[in-house]
Amino acid sequence: MLGIRRLLLTCRPGFRLQHTAIAVKNEPILEFKQGSSERQALKEALNEQKGQTLEVPCVIGGESVWTNEIQYQLCPFNHSHKVAKFCYADKDLINKAINAALSAHREWDLKPVEDRAQIFFKAADLISGSRRAELLARTMIGQEAGQSVNLIPTDSILFYFFQGFVAAVSPFNFTAIGGNLAGAPALMGNVVVWKPSDTAMAASYTVYKILLEAGLPPNVIQFVPSDGPLFGETITESEHLAGINFTGSVPTFKHLWKLVSKKLDKYRTFPRLSGECGGKNFHFVHKSADIGSVVNGTIRSAFEYGGQKCSACSRMYVPDSLWPEIKKNLLEEQKKIKVGNPVDDFETFFSAVIDNKSFARIKKWIEHAQSSPNLTIISGGKYDDNIGYFVEPSIIETKDPQDPIMKEEIFGPIVTVYVYPETKYQEILHLIDTSTPYGLTGSVFAQDENVIAEASKILRYSAGNFYINDKSTGSVVAQQPFGGARISGTNDKAGGPHYILRWTSPQSVKETHVPLTKWRYPYMD
Repeated sequence: MLGIRRLLLTCRPGFRLQHTAIAVKNEPILEFKQGSSERQALKEALNEQKGQTLEVPCVIGGESVWTNEIQYQLCPFNHSHKVAKFCYADKDLINKAINAALSAHREWDLKPVEDRAQIFFKAADLISGSRRAELLARTMIGQEAGQSVNLIPTDSILFYFFQGFVAAVSPFNFTAIGGNLAGAPALMGNVVVWKPSDTAMAASYTVYKILLEAGLPPNVIQFVPSDGPLFGETITESEHLAGINFTGSVPTFKHLWKLVSKKLDKYRTFPRLSGECGGKNFHFVHKSADIGSVVNGTIRSAFEYGGQKCSACSRMYVPDSLWPEIKKNLLEEQKKIKVGNPVDDFETFFSAVIDNKSFARIKKWIEHAQSSPNLTIISGGKYDDNIGYFVEPSIIETKDPQDPIMKEEIFGPIVTVYVYPETKYQEILHLIDTSTPYGLTGSVFAQDENVIAEASKILRYSAGNFYINDKSTGSVVAQQPFGGARISGTNDKAGGPHYILRWTSPQSVKETHVPLTKWRYPYMD
């Protein structure tokens, strides 16, 4: 119990989990020998409950509720004894319970972890103390359970690979991701079927050849370029599918998940699905922000690699008091961006977008901005696919923070700005959190520590990677493990220690070094 206390108290709600060496000490097991105080207390509790029927209602929102569908728990060794009378909740009552739980979620989540932990510590103390005999008696009468014996073991955990293969599906926009999606499961002993992106084939194949050159056995990773839908259908048909490691679009990941769910009866194990999808990443600017950091961070985050990063800044919220200066500086810096051929000119900041599909998608968003009365293109807005798929870095101002351009992923060099009254910043924080279903990355620019703390609470679910006075891109392995939740993915945090363990199947091993000399427990003597 002491070890659990130490573990919980190292964790701060919504902020840090400090890794410490923890010695866990379990509650001592009582022997209930003849003449012991625990045996006497248990006997008294058993006598009190003998023949008794406990009434157990549904408890919804703290209130006891009964329905007409009455059930009974029977004593397994004397089924004439009704141990408990209870009722089944109907559909409406279950939904009421769900709503009651959700209504309590925010307040409970914001309660300091120390306060939450104290509740469970107190419960543990009651169970091990004054309420122990009552709970044991109800267990013995209702479930016929005995006590366990305390030996002296050696405990260890072994990490095995999956029984089957992992399918890796990699995107075009980071060469390293392809190597990671296939390499991390392989590192942990798994075999992998890797489907690289059509638009990153050369670099992905080079990574694969390097792995072979480094000594990777040829059959550990299969390099399998293929049509996406065909690949998905085929891997999910195999009974040996043990996992999917995916980076790409939300619709594709949803499709793969649905395929797996439809075919669960085929598999020898529940396939482990890890997905990193898109985002609608934000820069929130407070009136106390450093303007230089805002401008330079936004230029990099929104336009680096043509905005083709799942973490790229796509929406920006600026107070009216700072917008004139921020706008002026953004337009000045945008003009300095060189778009072209990066092979011939190393001063090129970004090149063309990846292919004709991306070009067509981004073009539609620019056309939307040109035609919408709520949107104004204040910089950029041009595009040309005669030689390459070139799109100018574009800055758009919106009068409507709920316009689709502020809610849907673009994956291109477009950032849209909503200018808000500086006194309404708290409303804007809630707007940022609720206006999109994504939860990948986001940044808060502010010098006011109180505002930073407030924003950190309100936006805690809106960004798996949360940046303070920095751009929303550029996570570093082991420093900012990467990933988001909501529809941005499973938030397994690639680049962190837990990600590797996702691709293992742990086995707990207990080895006892003291002979077991009898099967009877002490309380039976």
